[in-house]
Amino acid sequence: MKRSMNVLLLPLLLPLAAFAAYTAAQPARAKMEIKPIPLSAYEVYSLYRNKTWQWPTGGARFTAHDRKLVAYVDNKGKRSFAEGNWYVSDLGMMCMQARWTAADGSGPARTCFGHSKIGDTIYQRRVPNGEWYVFKHAKPKPGDEYRKLVASDGITEKALRLKDQFLVKKGGRNATGG
Repeated sequence: MKRSMNVLLLPLLLPLAAFAAYTAAQPARAKMEIKPIPLSAYEVYSLYRNKTWQWPTGGARFTAHDRKLVAYVDNKGKRSFAEGNWYVSDLGMMCMQARWTAADGSGPARTCFGHSKIGDTIYQRRVPNGEWYVFKHAKPKPGDEYRKLVASDGITEKALRLKDQFLVKKGGRNATGG
């Protein structure tokens, strides 16, 4: 009877032993799969607050106070400016919501970027369909997009000047109240 009991229990114990060995190996497997972690709202805010993001044709200024956004673009003489807000989320998102104005009219626009990190390297992509790229290496490199975020504000004055020019052309008051 004892021998038949062992024979009956063996098929039941083998799957349990295999499952135990498999689950014991899981922490080692999990360490091999490195997953990006979205930046917190504070981390994203810290990247952009009181900075100007320089673009080849202009840039955007992100002020901390009231999260105001001012942008200016001069693309081969076609100039436009934007005024609006920027906001962040705990999913690593930074969005710019603004009204763009050009000589031929104006309209709303919203552009968002996702931010994630693996270790100390930050990745960015335009949402929803952009490709991920290194935004800031753990040891920053000269080509990092992050280096285009600068403390100086070379955008607001240009945007306000252009706004004044557009208002004067339309017969309105200038942006400074005159």
